[in-house]
Amino acid sequence: QPRRWLEGLGMDDAELKKAIAKVPRLMSYRLESKLKPIVQWLKGRCMDGPQVANAIRQHPKLLSYSIEHNLKPKVQWLKDLGLDDSQVTKAIRQYPSFFSYSVEHNLQPTVQWLKGVGLTDSQVAKAIIQSPMFFGYSVEHKLKPIGQWLKDLGMDDSQVAKSIVKCPQLISYSLEENMKPRVQWLRGLGMDAPRVAKTIATFPQLMGGYS
Repeated sequence: QPRRWLEGLGMDDAELKKAIAKVPRLMSYRLESKLKPIVQWLKGRCMDGPQVANAIRQHPKLLSYSIEHNLKPKVQWLKDLGLDDSQVTKAIRQYPSFFSYSVEHNLQPTVQWLKGVGLTDSQVAKAIIQSPMFFGYSVEHKLKPIGQWLKDLGMDDSQVAKSIVKCPQLISYSLEENMKPRVQWLRGLGMDAPRVAKTIATFPQLMGGYS
């Protein structure tokens, strides 16, 4: 029974109900031909039992994907970006939803945007390792607006790139709730626009705070 087997992975009743609500077909998957192979594949990525269970909790659809047509190709895509095996595993553990995104429509446009603001291949790889949730953000509705807002503050391309390399989480911050109030706070300290831009480029972590 899939339910009993999932409980054996360490998922409790509430977690199972939540997973089934997200993936109603979950209980219809065959253990031997579907569920167990995926878990074994994840363990083969140097993930232990609790880590596998946590990945399933975060993203139950993980158990619905094809190893050959989804999981393996996307792991290879990460390797082609320059991530090694341990870094790939770390990214999967942190953000298993990565597997839900299309290479063509989500993953590659994100990488192209990062390169477009000046990140090198190795810096893109580093940013993804530190903050794989990059892939969950819309280029048009999240990444570009933040990049443009930073430029409007007076930051040039190299400063924007430097900020992202130093603090990839910068892209996850809310413009309205984090970044704009923080800039107002800096200006309230008497900083002019060039000083604000330089401060953000040097200490981008400041943008995550509240004024």
